[in-house]
Amino acid sequence: MNLPVASRLQFTPDLNICRILNGMWQVSGAHGHINHQSAIQDMFKYVDAGFTTWDLADHYGPAEDFIGEFRCQLIDTRGKDALSNIQAFTKWVPRPGKMTKKLVEENIDISLRRMNVESLDLMQFHWWEYQDKNYLDALKYMTELQTEGKIKHLALTNFDTEHLKIITEAGIKIVSNQVQFSLVDRRPEVNMIRFCQQHDIKLFTYGAVCGGLLSEKYLGKPEPREFDLASASLKKYKNMVDAWGGWQLFQELLAILKEIANKHRVSISNVAVRYILDQPTVGGVIVGARLGVSEHLEDNAKVFSFSLDADDRDRINAVSRQSRDLYQLIGDCGDEYRR
Repeated sequence: MNLPVASRLQFTPDLNICRILNGMWQVSGAHGHINHQSAIQDMFKYVDAGFTTWDLADHYGPAEDFIGEFRCQLIDTRGKDALSNIQAFTKWVPRPGKMTKKLVEENIDISLRRMNVESLDLMQFHWWEYQDKNYLDALKYMTELQTEGKIKHLALTNFDTEHLKIITEAGIKIVSNQVQFSLVDRRPEVNMIRFCQQHDIKLFTYGAVCGGLLSEKYLGKPEPREFDLASASLKKYKNMVDAWGGWQLFQELLAILKEIANKHRVSISNVAVRYILDQPTVGGVIVGARLGVSEHLEDNAKVFSFSLDADDRDRINAVSRQSRDLYQLIGDCGDEYRR
């Protein structure tokens, strides 16, 4: 399988990435048992197929360790030059409180050791409590570590537009913000996209397939009960569907997506991901990787095989206009984590 040139983005001068990122939340333990050996072998399949960019975090169970082990095996089997073909974006999610250079550096060093890297490609910082202004100190110290070579690029995860603006105005260079963005959750369109366009900040988005709900599997099916939802992702995004407009409206969306998918000979999930990839400032869409359990490499590759036309977008938007305003219900990007 060879992905087309359109699957790549020159994200920064030194990072050329795949626009579908392999999400490693699925190895955190909230999605069932993951076999370590099988997971590492699957990582080779992903990279060989062209899906070379990984999204992970310090708290995603063994995710950082998997990257470290994969890098070791890559060197052993293909040589050190092969490392230039992969990109791994991690996160630091500290408890709010006083930040010192020592504390920040100790945590960055943990990720460096676990991932077996000398410098982190992208550190995506998350902060739970905006009232605690120590997040600015944490970012200031990370900027110092960037100057020292331990971090290549600084980014954020689930920051809202207001606080992204505060950080930017403090002179801290942010290259991306990771937020939820899907045909169900379109809150980034309200304020976030415009601000990111003005400040050359990319969005990395998750939730594009709503944990698998945006797929043929749920088309024409009765509303699942909570015990029918086998993963943390399905439970999370079913709650989002409920807030957005409920199961009946969701079925209308799935039906429209299926007609568009048939027209382009792709899947519902492909259409859902393609729509988000086409939005301004979106650098990439994170799609969960169930390493060692199941893979969707061939299906994910189809995202780059077609384009949505104006009629497709109009039909999707017509359903969206019938939904509730999640920005009014929940707030800006990331506010669901701070309520």
